[in-house]
Amino acid sequence: MLKKNAKLETQNSKLAVRVGYGFDSHEFRPGIPLKIGGIKIPHDLGLGGHSDGDVLLHAITDALLGAVAAPDIGALFPPSDPKWKDADSVIFLREALKRVGEAGYAIANMDASLILAAPKIDPHTGVIRLRLAELLGITGNRVGLKAKTPEGLNSENAALAHVVVLLEGIQKKSSPRRSTLRKRAP
Repeated sequence: MLKKNAKLETQNSKLAVRVGYGFDSHEFRPGIPLKIGGIKIPHDLGLGGHSDGDVLLHAITDALLGAVAAPDIGALFPPSDPKWKDADSVIFLREALKRVGEAGYAIANMDASLILAAPKIDPHTGVIRLRLAELLGITGNRVGLKAKTPEGLNSENAALAHVVVLLEGIQKKSSPRRSTLRKRAP
């Protein structure tokens, strides 16, 4: 059985594309700045969490990590570790991007759905998409972002994010080989 799993692991590492899915949710709380997608948004409540509570960056981070079968955000940055208290979620995203690159992949596109009652995200969608494109190292036309209200979900005091990413394998550049043959003296 062990050999079979090792073979499966080797085959999976050669996939041309990989898909990752991420989800996160945080409750709204007073006295906290609201950050979504790396952007501060004016609102009287922010999202509680051990770090800065950026629900969208957390879901993107988990989607990227899942796509390359890496540990999730909670395993890499445990909320029990005081080191991550109030940390900027960009730190988590950069670690996930590093792992994606090390695995030999690049982001083809990302699509996200935010679910929250307030504030309205539509006025901020453009700037959030641009910030996400910048952070992810892709063009804005590869970043999808939608916002929905939580009708019937009984989650008016929370923000939820669902994210899917598509990764594509990248060709590793081979370095030119030096010739090991020596010229013979005449």
